[in-house]
Amino acid sequence: MFKRSTFTFGGAALCGALFLSGCANQMSQRSEHEERIERKLLEHSLQIDIGDPKVLELPQRRVRIHEQKHFEVTEFEVTRHYDRYTPYQAWREIYEIPLGAVAVVAGAGANVVNVFALGNLPDSVTHDWLSYGFAGLNPFMNVQSNGRSQQNLAGIDEVQKEKRQEYTSVPWSERLVEVKAGKTTHELTTDRNGVLRLNLLDSPFSEQNLTHVGTLHLAVTDEDNNVRADDSLLISPTLRGKLVEAHELIYEDLEDDEVSQWVHRVKRLSELGLEEEASELEQSLIELTRNDPELQQEFLKSLTKDAGRLVADPGAQ
Repeated sequence: MFKRSTFTFGGAALCGALFLSGCANQMSQRSEHEERIERKLLEHSLQIDIGDPKVLELPQRRVRIHEQKHFEVTEFEVTRHYDRYTPYQAWREIYEIPLGAVAVVAGAGANVVNVFALGNLPDSVTHDWLSYGFAGLNPFMNVQSNGRSQQNLAGIDEVQKEKRQEYTSVPWSERLVEVKAGKTTHELTTDRNGVLRLNLLDSPFSEQNLTHVGTLHLAVTDEDNNVRADDSLLISPTLRGKLVEAHELIYEDLEDDEVSQWVHRVKRLSELGLEEEASELEQSLIELTRNDPELQQEFLKSLTKDAGRLVADPGAQ
């Protein structure tokens, strides 16, 4: 009776030890490190640079627009801790139990040898073999496996490293600009460099009578952040008086004119002080006569003789 009780107690103790040894399934914790940058917007503004002078004396003007932001930048070092474990699969016990028995015997033998070796055997032999063996003998848990391991987020630690101020100024690239001329509002678009090219002799202003319009009101808006900027550009009375005549000189039908009328147009634009427009019209007419060399030469000679303009011969290039 005493022996049966002893064996029963011993068997229960062994089963308990095997069950508890399944804790070997819990693998070492893993950590990931990364840096996180947090930007807090302190100030956001738009700036319109209409250039100098503030009064338009010529029909063309380049307006530069920038978007400016002021941030508070905080850098954090983030560490994420993960608990790792090997998920249970019952069919693996078919081979883990016999392998575990072998590992327990081998581990026990290694520990005996380690006594005579004065503790010089590595832990991978004396400890790991026993851990693997007991986990293998446990029918309720698989042994550790890096290849099958899964993980759960156990915690996150954040440490602030640095806090600084940061300023940015970027072009208002390819964005809308409202230009109000009198009672009419035009929606124009900047280029990729944030430059708005105003030309009062070009569309949409050429389709509007600007004789009595003395001011252009420019406005840009970032609706997402509720930021707006405004500025004004005056149009001189002298320029307003030239616009109607200049528009006729540039846009009225060219092909039906004689060479002398072409030259008159270029010369008259130059006399009005619109040298850039005169040069553009001149180049357009040279291109128009490209397929008629004789007509082109006649036009170039007349420009030099009657308008006093120095024009490079495109045929000599």
